[in-house]
Amino acid sequence: MSERLQPGDTAPAFTLPDADGKDVSLADHKGRKVIVYFYPKALTPGCTKQACDFTDNLDLLTGAGYDVIGVSPDKPELLAKFRDQENLKITLVGDPSKEVLAAYGAYGEKQNYGKTVTGTIRSTFVVDEQGLIEHAFYNVRATGHVAKIIKDLKI
Repeated sequence: MSERLQPGDTAPAFTLPDADGKDVSLADHKGRKVIVYFYPKALTPGCTKQACDFTDNLDLLTGAGYDVIGVSPDKPELLAKFRDQENLKITLVGDPSKEVLAAYGAYGEKQNYGKTVTGTIRSTFVVDEQGLIEHAFYNVRATGHVAKIIKDLKI
């Protein structure tokens, strides 16, 4: 498993395709705070709930100076279907190679229904305007996590 990031670490740079196949880079958001969250699979119940929670709170988050980027190992075609089917307003990018997931410590061994499996570790990172990790949350729950972030960030 990759090493976990800590507050103060430099956020690993990335450029990944969004739901329309257009490249999105973390560097595109320099000067703004960014919530980068990693989820296992588009169009699954927990991931849908989490993405909808971020979409429902997007105005609040952007008003407080935060952009939101969701990262999964999915291909752009599935991300587009996910976005359109669920009417998502957040930016979704795909990392089929799992290199970015690994760089953030969001891919590796985890417990799933009592078994140890290898996969995406549901994680969220708050990156500050200079590209440093402000908060690193690992093994988060899909339900209620966005409300916890809003509370922790005092928004």
